[in-house]
Amino acid sequence: MYKITSYLTLDEQAKELVDHVNGTKISLTFSEAAILSLLLSSSKTIFTREQLLMAGWPNRVVTPTSLTNCVSTLRKKLEPYVEVQLKTMPRRGYQLHVSVQSNLKILAIKDAIRDAIIGVSNWTKLLGIMLFGLILATIWYFSERHSVVKDVAKWHADKSIDLTLAGTTGFAQLLYMGENKNLHPSEWQKHLVPEGNQIDHLKYFSAFAATDGQHYSMAICPEQNPASCKGKDMMNITAIHSQAAGLKLKEFIPLTHVMEQRIRYNKIVMPLGEKATGELLEHNYQADIYFPVAGELLVRADLSMSLVYEGENTGSFYSSTCITDQDCLTSPLKYIVRGEFEQYPTTIDNLNVDVFHVKVLQKELSKPDEVSPSAMAFYREIRKHDIRDKDLFFYRIHQNQHSAVWVVPLIGDMVAWTKYTPMRL
Repeated sequence: MYKITSYLTLDEQAKELVDHVNGTKISLTFSEAAILSLLLSSSKTIFTREQLLMAGWPNRVVTPTSLTNCVSTLRKKLEPYVEVQLKTMPRRGYQLHVSVQSNLKILAIKDAIRDAIIGVSNWTKLLGIMLFGLILATIWYFSERHSVVKDVAKWHADKSIDLTLAGTTGFAQLLYMGENKNLHPSEWQKHLVPEGNQIDHLKYFSAFAATDGQHYSMAICPEQNPASCKGKDMMNITAIHSQAAGLKLKEFIPLTHVMEQRIRYNKIVMPLGEKATGELLEHNYQADIYFPVAGELLVRADLSMSLVYEGENTGSFYSSTCITDQDCLTSPLKYIVRGEFEQYPTTIDNLNVDVFHVKVLQKELSKPDEVSPSAMAFYREIRKHDIRDKDLFFYRIHQNQHSAVWVVPLIGDMVAWTKYTPMRL
């Protein structure tokens, strides 16, 4: 009896291999058993073909192919035991190599698990399955992926609304939260005064609209197709009150030009033909968002967001927001967020979106000693973000070479059409 491994033996008399783990036996021919016995007698020795022929076919004359065929069949019978290898040593002979493996331990563990499963009652098995399922569900519930799926589930994008601007009628792709029933186009249209909307040069537009149930926002580009938006003359308007704002576009558009030229914090202007090189590529998105309120000064948020990829879908996130009003009576409210993002491509209904889950690492909110009444609502909303939010979700719902449309968590969740600028640092 030869011990090949801790669980496999050669029974020379019975001419068979005995597997003590699985309880199986493999029959061998006389020649196979004799050759294997000789090889096992000295694991470090290389046996010549002549020595093996004498052992396998004593007192007989056979052709060399008999040994070759015998070795081939023996190898097939040893094949399930990867730690046992019958090696050919070119021009010298054969050698049996047995490596030290943990195969027995693995098989023993499998056997123990099998016995444990078979040996218990159906009730115990059911409890075990339920416990395993509970563990998996707990891991999933606290995973980052689940938090993204849960946030995406709040949104719908299966509707569009009619919108009239400057006497031109078009439609806007609508994103809305939950079972919001206040989705009539008037919830957006009522903030624009019809008689003040006639602008001859605005022949067509493309638009997106969004509501979180409290705020109604619209992002507009003066191009017929979103893919053609060049990132110029875009309008981002968000209503923070249900009362009609009474915004006259003929007055609003010149006023935005004045406000944006007079005070500029976050817009990045790249020189024409700029071809800078650098090790980092910053993806910058900038937007001017306006908040009209009836009887109040027009308030503007100068928003800048930057993404720097460090992996395929991960990297660093930075955003800066400055809020002022049309007469500069409100000293700027400044809100800065730094963090790390993970990007998740997904769909909301039939709309392709990229969700950016931002883990906030640093926040900074600065304000003047006294906040004016027109800015107080904005300060309160941003202050809530500053105190509460450790995770933020940004949705990029459209992008081309020059611009992108985002849903951003600033004053509630609102849509904004941004200018896109890639920069090498």
